[in-house]
Amino acid sequence: MEKKLYFGSNFKMYKNIQATEAYLQAITDATSSVDRRQIQFFFIPSFTSLESASNSSVRDKFMLGAQNMCWESEGQYTGEISPEMLKELGVDLVMIGHSERRHCFGETNEVENKKVLKALEYGFTTLLAVGETKEEKEFGVGIDTIRTQIKIGLHNVTPRQAAEKIWIAYEPVWSIGTNGTPAPVEYAQNIHHEIRKCLVELFGDYGNNIPLLYGGSVNPENGTKLITQPDINGLFTTRTAFQVDSFAKLIQDAIAACNGDCA
Repeated sequence: MEKKLYFGSNFKMYKNIQATEAYLQAITDATSSVDRRQIQFFFIPSFTSLESASNSSVRDKFMLGAQNMCWESEGQYTGEISPEMLKELGVDLVMIGHSERRHCFGETNEVENKKVLKALEYGFTTLLAVGETKEEKEFGVGIDTIRTQIKIGLHNVTPRQAAEKIWIAYEPVWSIGTNGTPAPVEYAQNIHHEIRKCLVELFGDYGNNIPLLYGGSVNPENGTKLITQPDINGLFTTRTAFQVDSFAKLIQDAIAACNGDCA
C-alpha cells in the first residue's frame, strides 16, 4: 500500500460523554489488529465530550478533533469556543466549514478563512470541508463552488502550512445526512481530482501532499471502491462509523483493497 489512509467520524450532536467514551473504546478494540502505521484515525465529538475523550485510555490510537472554533483567541464572543480552550483540552484537529455550519449557521467563505488561519496559528491540523449543493451540481457549477471555497478558505496559507497541516474533506451537500444519496464513485473521484488540481495551482508540489477525504453516505458497499480511487485518501463518515462492526469491516476491507492497488 503506497498511500496512507484516513478514517474518521464527526459525531455532530449525537453522542454524549458516556456514549463517546464507550464508542472510542469499542472502535479501538474492533480495529486492534490494524497496523496504525497504515492508517490515521480521527474522531470529532461534541464540545462537552472533548475533555473525556482527551483523557481516554485509548487516546494514543486516534487524533481528536473539534467540530468548530472561533477565529479569535479570546474576547466577547458569547457561546464560542476559542483555540486557547481547545489547546487546553489537547485537541489535535479542528474541522472548519462543514456544510451545516455554512448552510444552517450562515458561515461564509471569508469566515472560514479567518478560522483556518487562526487554527494554523495554534498548530492544529485543519480540516476544511467543502461541497456543492444539489442545485449547484444541477446547474453545472459545482466545481466552481468548491474551487471558490478552497481558494478563499485557504487564502494566505503558506505552501508548507498546507502540506503539513491542511486536510480537505469533500462532502457534497446533497449526499450527507439521513436523506443523502451516495455520490457515484466516478463523480467523487473526478471532484477529488479537480480539488487536487486546485491545490497544486495554489501551492505547487506541496498541494500533492494534502490528504483528500470523501464524506457523504459512505457505506460498506461503496467504501472500498471510493478508497481505491487515486485522488481519495480517506473516508469521513457518520452513520456507518456509528455501527462499530460495520465500520471496522469497512476499514479492514479498504486496507486489503489498497495493498498493492492504491497509487
